[in-house]
Amino acid sequence: MADPALTARALARRAVHASILAAARARLTDEGPSQLSLRAVARDVGMVSSAVYRYFPSRDDLLTALLIADYDELGAAVETADAAAGSDAGARWVAVCRAIRTWSVAHPGDFALLFGSPVPGYAAPRETVEPASRTTLAIVRVVADATGSGASAGRHGSPRPPAAAPGMVGPAVADGVAALHAFGTELPEELLIRTLMAWTTVFGAISFELFGHYVGSVSDAAAYFDEVVARLADDLGFAAVFD
Repeated sequence: MADPALTARALARRAVHASILAAARARLTDEGPSQLSLRAVARDVGMVSSAVYRYFPSRDDLLTALLIADYDELGAAVETADAAAGSDAGARWVAVCRAIRTWSVAHPGDFALLFGSPVPGYAAPRETVEPASRTTLAIVRVVADATGSGASAGRHGSPRPPAAAPGMVGPAVADGVAALHAFGTELPEELLIRTLMAWTTVFGAISFELFGHYVGSVSDAAAYFDEVVARLADDLGFAAVFD
């Protein structure tokens, strides 16, 4: 429903802004992020390029808007799935991970922008950090709640550090510790590194699926993903719960 406080001019501008973003997202799927062109997007929405520049002064401004929109959309999907899964951490873990994959499979071009190869000449500004953190924080909250509530343990129970690489954990996850502190969240060091491993594995598995690297290896990507999710939960010290 439109905000009655907005003028007709503002509503029209919002509609054009949305149509430009939608056209740009379609081009992400067809051509990939590195090929995104303001002129091509302008043609798609029936505008001259000079008119599009009034909404997005440069390709980088358009890429930033796309990143924020995509991160927020993915984050909202994950948070909604988490909330709908109930209080059991194992069920929430499965719901969150599946929501990440479902969104990604439905939006392969957007996934490529967020998690694929960097776009040459573009550096994401600071304003993308908070939207980008929504999905990661959802994962961290599930793990923190699982370990704090005594959720049913996996085969290994509470995670214990491996014997290898003594003294390397702290330096390896120093940035992660700082990031969690910035968002008011804490995890024990060993659990943090396992959570980081789980986070990167979830997105790595989806990346392999979307970029075609499972050909000849995995015949059912959804079933394989669920197996990955279950084993990651076990490594984190609790059991995944599938519906």
